[in-house]
This record gives sequence, structure tokens and C-alpha cells, in this order.
Amino acid sequence: MKPLYFRLMTGLLTTGLSVPALAGITLGDANSDLGALTISGALRANYQDKDYGQAASDQKIKFDAAILKLDYQAKNVFGHAEYRCYQYDTLCDFSTLVDAYAGYKLNSTDNITVGLQPIPFGPSRFWDSSFYAGINNTMGLQDAHDLGVNYHTELSSATKVDLAYFATDGGNYKGASKDSARYTANMVETSDPLKTNLQEKNMWMARVDQDLKFLRTDDLNVSVGGSYWYSDIDNRKTSATGSRQVWALFNKIRYKNLNIVMTGGKQSMHNQDILSPSISTIGSFDSEYDMANTGYFYSVDTSYTFKNVKGLVNITPYFVLSGYDKKDKGFANSQRNIVGVSFDYKNVSLYTEYVMGKNDPFVGGTASSLAAGDDGKWNKLVNVMLVYNF
Repeated sequence: MKPLYFRLMTGLLTTGLSVPALAGITLGDANSDLGALTISGALRANYQDKDYGQAASDQKIKFDAAILKLDYQAKNVFGHAEYRCYQYDTLCDFSTLVDAYAGYKLNSTDNITVGLQPIPFGPSRFWDSSFYAGINNTMGLQDAHDLGVNYHTELSSATKVDLAYFATDGGNYKGASKDSARYTANMVETSDPLKTNLQEKNMWMARVDQDLKFLRTDDLNVSVGGSYWYSDIDNRKTSATGSRQVWALFNKIRYKNLNIVMTGGKQSMHNQDILSPSISTIGSFDSEYDMANTGYFYSVDTSYTFKNVKGLVNITPYFVLSGYDKKDKGFANSQRNIVGVSFDYKNVSLYTEYVMGKNDPFVGGTASSLAAGDDGKWNKLVNVMLVYNF
């Protein structure tokens, strides 16, 4: 890493500690029949230093995104909406809806949620502690949001179950690409006749998260779980219907301030495409790229939080291993590993990360990286993100 990076990290942290904290604006009372509406959001600034084997003029601080959130809470109902405006070259050249859902509370633990919302797959919405996120995010498995209904129930204080049906994906919004202006990596329509043209629908999902009470102590909490995903894939070129099946197992361990989350599973897609039976074109963050249809994915996240350091800030170092091991022998496996540390002070967060990617479309790779692969070399990225929540 260059000395500039260390000077920037110190400067951003100092700036963050001098920003006054706000807590959003709340109108109404959540305990009343009318309920309460909270308006909040975030502003983000970013610095990146890319080591992709070629010169890059990216070593500058730039505006990254503005986020607007609306939250509604009442006695029996709740709702949430989130919209994001990003800047690649100009302000809001890519913007997208992330969530728009409403829910009904059946009791203190059970509820039904309808709308555009996070899918119940894997250990939680986020599988790791990093900001950049593991390769599973680029695959559309982690932090994925689709349109449908989810039923959450807790059979006991130790057993949590989600059953969900998603009719379709989260949709395409404002961007330069034909169909990839999306927050979630979904199957997309492209203008390239040699690529696939797919639409995923009828997504059925189930997740069980079991707390192992016999291992629980005041300092230790361990849970295990599994999730399953089945969906139909419409091939718009062949008018045939294929399928996707994905399963994942996960284990969450918390010992005092140490957290470990391990996730692993398999994806099998049958896209019914004559030209590309082993590859499907997906897109997210205004970029389209190919993904191998079949393989094993994994993610291992380890983090430790030092709380209230100097009476001011929480500091969390973390290490993330993630990868996609493809079934096709001619395809090169994809990996993304992250070493980082986050600083949290009131409403300000600073993430400083060193990202290493191989056959990774979002870390120095190409549109073929997540499918057949690219040159197979390790690319490196220093990613610094300052987040101010209001």
C-alpha cells in the first residue's frame, strides 16, 4: 500500500470524528394506531487504489452514493423503502430501488412481508463483515432483493424459519446498460446475440436457523442452519423453461467479541440455452457479465470488535475468504479475499479494506471472469469508504 493510503485513512477518520451525529427524523408514535414514519439516509465518499497490472488514474476521493430510507412502524404493521443514487461519472448516472415492502405482525415474533425485500437465503442478508462483500454478492446470492412474499416464524426461542415466494426479480432502473441497472445480480437481457437472454421467476425459498442452546453460555452462542432455493428460468431466445436450484449450509459462532460465520453450498442452473448451456448472463450495478451455471460457493468471515476504544469508537478488524468453484473442468475458479478494519463513531463509519480477486469481474477481471475465467492473476484493490448516516 502507498503512503497516500495511510494519510487518507487518518484524514478520513479525523473528519468522521468531527461530524455531529443525527438520528433521522421521526414523525408520529410507533406505539399508536397511526404509527410513526422515520426518514433517514446516508452519504458516502470513496477512495480506491487499483493494482490491476496496468496504470490507473483512480487515486482520488470521490462522492460514491446518496441513500434515502423511509421506515414505518405501528402496532401491527410496518414498512420500509430504500432508494440509492450512485455516481460513476456524473451524479445519479446509476440509481436503483433497493427495497419497497410492507408487513403485518402476527405476534411478537412472527410476521408476513410483501414487496421488494431481502431474500431469506444464507445466514442473513450480509454473509460477511466487509463493505465490498465477497464473491457471493457478485453471484446474486448474498444481499439479494426480489419481489415477493416472506413468512417468518419462530417455533421457539431457538428455531427461526422463513418460507418465501418471489414472483420475479427486483427490476431494472436508471443506468447506461440495457438491463443491468440493478442492486441485485439478476439474470438480464443483453444486446449481444451470442449471450443468454433469461428471466428468473417463481422463486421458492426456505431457511431454518437453529440456535444450539446446549452450547450456549454467557460468552458463547452457536447456531447452524440451512436454506434452499428453487426457481424457473424463462429462456426468451428458445421459449423454453429451465430451472435453478441452490442450497446453502451455514454456521454462526459468537464468543465474546469474536464472530465467525461460515457458509457453503451448491448452485445448479439449467438455462435451456443451445449456444451457452454452461453460462448465464447476469447483471448488477450497471454492469453485465457471465456466470458459470454450476459450482460450489463458500464464504468464511472472521471479525473481532474492540468496543468503545478511548471511550469514542468501536474498531472491528475482519478477514473474509470467498470463492466459486466451478464444475466445468475448463472453467477457472473465482476467488475474492478481503482484509479490513472498520471504525464506527456515532453515525459515522469508515471501512478500510485490501481486496484480492482472481477471476473476479469486479476486481480487475472481465465479463468472462465468473464463467470461464480471465488471465487467472491476482488483482488487488485498496478500498476506503466513509459513510455518514443521518
